[in-house]
Amino acid sequence: MPTVRVTVTMKGSIVLAALLFLSASPVIAGEAAFSPAEQRIAWVRKAIEANPKDHQAYNELAISLARRARETSDTAFYDRAGEALKESFRIAPNNFEGRKAGVWLLLGRHEFAQALEEARKLNRYAPDDLMVYGFLVDANAELGNYQEAEEAAQWMLDLRPGNIPGLTRAAYLREIFGDIDGAVELLDTAYRRTQPTETEDRAWLLTHLAHLRLSAGKTDEAEKLLDGALALFPGYHYALANLAKVRSAQQRFPEAVELLRQRYRAAPHPENLFDLAEALGLAGSLKESKAAFAEFEQKARQEMNGADNANRELIFYYTDHARRPAEALRIGRAEIARRRDVHTLDAYAWALSATGDQTEAHRQIETALAVGVLDAKILYHAGVIAFRTNDRNAAMRHLQRSLEVNPSSEVADSARKMLARLQRRKGNQT
Repeated sequence: MPTVRVTVTMKGSIVLAALLFLSASPVIAGEAAFSPAEQRIAWVRKAIEANPKDHQAYNELAISLARRARETSDTAFYDRAGEALKESFRIAPNNFEGRKAGVWLLLGRHEFAQALEEARKLNRYAPDDLMVYGFLVDANAELGNYQEAEEAAQWMLDLRPGNIPGLTRAAYLREIFGDIDGAVELLDTAYRRTQPTETEDRAWLLTHLAHLRLSAGKTDEAEKLLDGALALFPGYHYALANLAKVRSAQQRFPEAVELLRQRYRAAPHPENLFDLAEALGLAGSLKESKAAFAEFEQKARQEMNGADNANRELIFYYTDHARRPAEALRIGRAEIARRRDVHTLDAYAWALSATGDQTEAHRQIETALAVGVLDAKILYHAGVIAFRTNDRNAAMRHLQRSLEVNPSSEVADSARKMLARLQRRKGNQT
């Protein structure tokens, strides 16, 4: 299993206690009114007014607008950032920092292949630039080039041990490689080194820690971390989404629906509507769920051919809800040609299985599992696919592993029922 080396010290409940203590630190004056990105945007605009020929100020403006896009999930900020970069290049054509900001925007727009190409060019030009290696990690990980992503992350940590961008990227890779505890430790280290004024960064770190705890079925810990994230950054769309997952795991489906409604109002993207439609179904609001799915389908299909799309959600919609496996597979083939990360491999395998191509489905899901990922839903899909290929021992193994990883996941009930049936059949045959 790949590992990214870094020294960490805090574990288990000590990590959670420290994070909750830090998340309760006082808010500085003005922070409640303006986010870190908004404060930076205002500061840079004043710098531009003072010196309109400062190309670096426009680069800073572009990065600050991109950060605001993450804070709000409003992709219009990427367009405004692109306009700022045009001004930077007008003043200083092809300047290095502007090119770096351009890669940042490509990543934000999910144009991963182009981002990787540009990051490689910058890396050849400046082989000791820390953030260029960060871009290489991001683009390679999203495309499924995990060995290259790991190598770039290690360069980040070797160039500047303990740097926050390197720690967060190493944590993401550890999660993908199945080292959840290692990912938690790295994110804890990053959190403790993040300035208290960076409220959105700290909320993001708490939210991702909650995601990791939730993925392991530790809903109480996840809930406390998310409460901390929302105290730091009220209405934070990432935290709302994860808190809805906590409520679903607690069987509090109407509350999950309200959280997802709030998230969708803040970030009206098709993938967020898909989550809301599923939650409505679990809450028993079947008519509303059907209407939300119909609206999701229409909106998601409008952006199917773009880089920033909801194609994975469309695949699961056509396999699990609309029962149109051929359409799911068509979309899956288009998406797998763009990227081969573990989550796209999983969706593609599920579409293949739904159309009856169990041999290829098995090959694709095993490719995802070979990376080391410990995701309850992916393991459940692997179990179903193994059953459909008549490998009942493998099916039982994957289903059992899915329940061990997260006994309260969205697929836990289905995994538990299927595993029980297989165990009964095995018992009857002995």
